[in-house]
Amino acid sequence: MDRDSAEWWELVAKGVLAVQRCDSCGLARFPARAFCAACRTEGWSWARLAPLGVVESWIVSHWRAPEPFTVVRVRPAEAPGCVMYGTWRGEREPRQGERVVPLFTDQPSIEWRPADASGSDA
Repeated sequence: MDRDSAEWWELVAKGVLAVQRCDSCGLARFPARAFCAACRTEGWSWARLAPLGVVESWIVSHWRAPEPFTVVRVRPAEAPGCVMYGTWRGEREPRQGERVVPLFTDQPSIEWRPADASGSDA
C-alpha cells in the first residue's frame, strides 16, 4: 500500500472493485497513479466496476509459501485496458478467457473464482 493505492485498498476492504478514471480524458487506469498516462493531468475519480473479469494468464508460485498457489492476471470486464492480479480459488486450473468474479477477503485482498461458481470442468 502506498499514497496512490491507499483508497483502492479501502474500497477492496468494503468489497468494491474499482479503478481510477481520469477526470480529463476518461482513461481507466490500474494500479492507482498520481498522473494520467494519456493526458498527464492529475484529476481523477474512482470508478466502481461490475464484479466480473476475464482471465488473461496465470502462474503457479512456489515462492515463500508452504504450498504452491496460483496467481491469475485478470482484465476487469468494464475496464479491459487494466489488469489486476489475485489468488485463484477454483477447483481446477484457470482457463485463458474464462469469466471470473472477485472474492474479497478480510486481509484485504482479491481472490478470483470462476463466474459459474462451480469451478468444475463442465
